[in-house]
Amino acid sequence: MSNSSSISHFLLLALADTRQLQLLHFCLFLGISLAALLGNGLIISAVACGHHLHTPMFFFLLNLAVSDLGSICTTVPKAMHNSLWDTRNISYTGCAAQLFFFMFFISAEFSLLTIMCYDRYVSICKPLHYGTLLGSRACAHMAAAAWASAFLNALLHTANTFSLSLCHGNALGQFFCEIPQILKISCSHIKVREFGLIVLSALLYFGCYVFIVFSYVQIFRAVLKIPSEQGRHKAFSTCLPHLAVVSLFLSTGTVAYLNPPSISSPSLDLALSVLYSVVPPALNPLIYSLRNQELKAAVWTLMTGCFQKH
Repeated sequence: MSNSSSISHFLLLALADTRQLQLLHFCLFLGISLAALLGNGLIISAVACGHHLHTPMFFFLLNLAVSDLGSICTTVPKAMHNSLWDTRNISYTGCAAQLFFFMFFISAEFSLLTIMCYDRYVSICKPLHYGTLLGSRACAHMAAAAWASAFLNALLHTANTFSLSLCHGNALGQFFCEIPQILKISCSHIKVREFGLIVLSALLYFGCYVFIVFSYVQIFRAVLKIPSEQGRHKAFSTCLPHLAVVSLFLSTGTVAYLNPPSISSPSLDLALSVLYSVVPPALNPLIYSLRNQELKAAVWTLMTGCFQKH
């Protein structure tokens, strides 16, 4: 294939060779996606319906749940379809759309996690200025900036990636379309521009990471100065879920993209890609609801209310 215009479809990585394992993967993805849909759906409904949860922390949590739902709905349905029908095909436009939406939701998630860190920092380190710094208008502007920057980032990467000439076949070594796999089958010199965009994005993400680390250093210093044990416990309980979600997001992504080639294998790469792209959206609602009594109470009220109606 001489260039991308002659490619009508891509071949995604097969999850398994045997029919039994394909059906097992289908059931596994179905279970994980249902857990993600249920957990994030309950958080969105509980925050939207619970007026006492209309605070900055829960507003950003609702946005995070939307990004989690979006990311898992971008990759998993096609993988489930391919496993069920024993195929590997994805259309050229379908691949471009999948790459765009995956980049969009993942970028939005990291931006939202950074904003949520700022929310925790202001809440604990500058409580007297909380209402001023995180008013409803400020929260709306920050959320809009997160989604807008994610859209721009995804659009630039998708446009650059699919402007490359693809001459090394159409088989991708991943169960969904992502930039590194498409760069591998490219022979275009323009991919230097895409590498430049990747470096720029990496620097921005690193800046967010430094901000998160710096904020948590300040948060822990402030918490340790709280005289009462109950006050320290309450402060830690509001930070630990966010810290756990950030750690899960960064650790799985880092391991997936930076694992040494010497220990790399198709099965390990597949397991790592599932770990960073599919598992976090399903676990995040559980992590946030475990230590948050207000959220648990709101979800329980929502569920019992639905059951009573039926």
